[in-house]
Amino acid sequence: MNLGTLIVGPRDHVVAIAELDDTAAAELGPLLRDTARVVETLCRPEQTYVCMWSHGRDARKHLHIAVQPVTAEVRARYGGLRSEQLQARMLADGDKPDITEVEQFCEQARELFRSIADSSAEHRS
Repeated sequence: MNLGTLIVGPRDHVVAIAELDDTAAAELGPLLRDTARVVETLCRPEQTYVCMWSHGRDARKHLHIAVQPVTAEVRARYGGLRSEQLQARMLADGDKPDITEVEQFCEQARELFRSIADSSAEHRS
């Protein structure tokens, strides 16, 4: 996937959202919101996709939720494709972002997640 895509996944082995326990389900919404905020702040996409993936070769494998920034540049690079067609082409092409850019993005994302967590803690106090 393109630079800025983050993957949210449960710590425990779960293959479907329907399998989440009450605690995990309650944590998922705020976590996805915060992840989308990080992606939107750092990437300024026209659209942020939030998509669940769980496929293995022949059966469900493990729950992953991709939070993916989609910019006009990304769409243009893939012939204007959108949604699942865009993601399928990206995965099939196997293009990978530059590792230095990934490391820089990850550091910025960590800082922003910390800031969000600190802000949430202040609101609870």
